[in-house]
Amino acid sequence: MTNNDIFKKLRVAHKLRDEDIVKILALVDFRISKSELNAFFRKEDHPKYMECGDQILRNFLNGLIIHLRGPMPKKENTDKQKKSNN
Repeated sequence: MTNNDIFKKLRVAHKLRDEDIVKILALVDFRISKSELNAFFRKEDHPKYMECGDQILRNFLNGLIIHLRGPMPKKENTDKQKKSNN
């Protein structure tokens, strides 16, 4: 199974449109145009087909986590937390 296949299956499973995917990738500061994105979802024999690299899939997965769960809460290092750990 290729990265393109995984990307397609996640897109369908989460009912995501191109705009949604662009926004999800923006959550992790990764910019991509809709035309670049559509190249990943074309058939392999299409002249404008492009392979989805590991970096793009990784960024999409990280953005999807933020999209579904929300941003990770910031950790505060206070004296109370240090004392409770001891």
